[in-house]
Amino acid sequence: MNQLKQLSEEQAGKLKTELQNQRTEANQMKQQQQHVTQVAFSASLLDQGDGNTGPFNGHTTLIFKHVVTNIGNAYNKNTGIFTAPVRGVYHFDWKVLGRDSASVGAFLFRNEEKISLAYESQSTGGWPSASNGASLLLEVGDQ
Repeated sequence: MNQLKQLSEEQAGKLKTELQNQRTEANQMKQQQQHVTQVAFSASLLDQGDGNTGPFNGHTTLIFKHVVTNIGNAYNKNTGIFTAPVRGVYHFDWKVLGRDSASVGAFLFRNEEKISLAYESQSTGGWPSASNGASLLLEVGDQ
């Protein structure tokens, strides 16, 4: 009878440990899910100081090196590409500034499809600038 009772206490200890491990794993999964459902990023083109980017002869992905906020880690500062981690509506704003009678512009793409453009051209000198914004329904993995 003593062996049976001792075996039951061992089993109870193992079950207790297993239950605690499952609770810990469930809590970790909840925390990860909460982080993925909250997504926001803010970035600027230059990491520091001022400078020029371009001109470019063709389409070039702009890589925003100075990442101010990246909640959810959906923006990749090495590639310049945002990848939606969850399905939802995302809002994007962008601004461009040129100088010396330049034409300036930047497209917003979704999965290699042009969505919207901010563009300005001046022939009389000065600092052309443009801005735009778009709210898009993105599926998981959309870029």
